[in-house]
Amino acid sequence: MTAFPQTKPLPTPAAPAAVPPDFVALGLPIPAIERIKIFSDRQWEEFVLEWADSLRNEYSLVERCGGAGDMGRDVIATCKLDNSKWDNYQCKHYQDPLRPGDIWVELGKLVYYTRRGDYSYPRHYFFVAPQGAGTKLANMLKKPSELRAQLIANWDAHCRAGITSTATIELDDTLTAYINGLDFSIFSAIPPLRIIDEHAKTRWHVARFGGGLPLRPPVDTPPDDPADHEANYVRQLLDAYADHLKRNVDRIGDIASETDVCEHFSDSRLEFYSAEALRAFSRDTLPPGEFEKLQEDVHGGIKDDFRTHHEDGYRRVMAVVKTARLLQLTGHALNARLSVRDRGGICHQLANDKKVRWVK
Repeated sequence: MTAFPQTKPLPTPAAPAAVPPDFVALGLPIPAIERIKIFSDRQWEEFVLEWADSLRNEYSLVERCGGAGDMGRDVIATCKLDNSKWDNYQCKHYQDPLRPGDIWVELGKLVYYTRRGDYSYPRHYFFVAPQGAGTKLANMLKKPSELRAQLIANWDAHCRAGITSTATIELDDTLTAYINGLDFSIFSAIPPLRIIDEHAKTRWHVARFGGGLPLRPPVDTPPDDPADHEANYVRQLLDAYADHLKRNVDRIGDIASETDVCEHFSDSRLEFYSAEALRAFSRDTLPPGEFEKLQEDVHGGIKDDFRTHHEDGYRRVMAVVKTARLLQLTGHALNARLSVRDRGGICHQLANDKKVRWVK
């Protein structure tokens, strides 16, 4: 009988470090610099648009033109101080750093369409790619005269038939003269890490890359006298108190002797200001519409209790706010930053928007 060699047991793996529960549910987080490499072309343009739109101190308008018929413009930004000037952000989502051969047709489009008068020559022209510009292109972008000369040298190979499918664009003397008269110092490439760092300060970053919302800043204390933007919900509260007290309540001073009602009014204003602070927090940290979705969820959750018979408007508002505090809102992006006061405050926001009425 043939004797087989004796096997040796495999070594026991070292005990793994504790695994956070969110890693089990979602997997290890992917760094943003790696995540942008797996974006689609459309996602990359949207990401650049989100970043450029955050530069509101510099631009009055940012638009996405990418797609058929964009004439070599992906994301365009109009300068705030002079609307006749604009910057172009040309998005290139390639697996490798950009090379000179990747940009000639884009420069050709700029030459062709600006000479034809479709749009003006931009103030700046930025190439934006997840791997940035390669060494050769980065060096060339720093030498405008060499960049111009290389465009002319590469025109027939890249631009002559690549600018538009409806025509062949010959580099004749007139077009060459036009190229020689253009400012080629406008071209540069933006490092992807810079864009990620600045995008992290926008309201779109968490939705695109995850990582959780920051902590909320403290909520402002309501002023002694209600502000103009509080008028509707304050009036509705006074009507609810009047319905409960069975007498006219025309102004806040009319409830001064009613301890419980007066305390409820003060608490309601604290709730309203808390919800207003949450609205501002959402505006700064999440894409547009997220806070409105939360309001819709709360509105949907309180409707049955709102429709139920209550002895008076005061009892209705207390019952509805109590229901709002018990709603399951775990599916919303703001849930981790949602306080008990916010829930009542959203009810008062709905009253302020005249979507609910405490006295029928």
